[in-house]
Amino acid sequence: MSIEELTVVADHLLRIPRPDFEGRSKPHAARDDLEEMLDRHKGTPGIRKARVALDRARVGSDSAPETRLRLALEDAGLPEPLLNVPTQLHAAVVRQPDLSYPKQKVAVEYDGEGHSEAAQVVRDIARDEDFARTGWMLVRISKRHMENEARAAVAKVRSALRSRDWQPK
Repeated sequence: MSIEELTVVADHLLRIPRPDFEGRSKPHAARDDLEEMLDRHKGTPGIRKARVALDRARVGSDSAPETRLRLALEDAGLPEPLLNVPTQLHAAVVRQPDLSYPKQKVAVEYDGEGHSEAAQVVRDIARDEDFARTGWMLVRISKRHMENEARAAVAKVRSALRSRDWQPK
């Protein structure tokens, strides 16, 4: 497996589940447990890649495409986004963007196949309006944007951040 694929697996193992949807409340593993397991297997082929992947893993990604998007953004020199953090937009509305840059008020959503269902389209429109109403810029990413090493996704997010006065270091 590649480091990216291993990072996807590690993110999945570390993520905090949503009990309403998954019927469990604890992650599959804790970072300490994974580090200990890697320590027990020193010298095993692939262990160095696994260590790099665990270093790159983050709690908060809800899907493999979200992890791949985060990695592509970071690899392109963009700042590390927050992952699925509840964001108070106004008194009655809290949204939880897949990735976010609160300082620049940029939210990034990966819209997978489930976002084409009629009810989800309605919810997505409401989400988009909530972000716009409060001065946030919402960047929507699809599977198409992730082709060619996610160049289109990176370009969209970079453009949004730059429009909000972010400058690369």
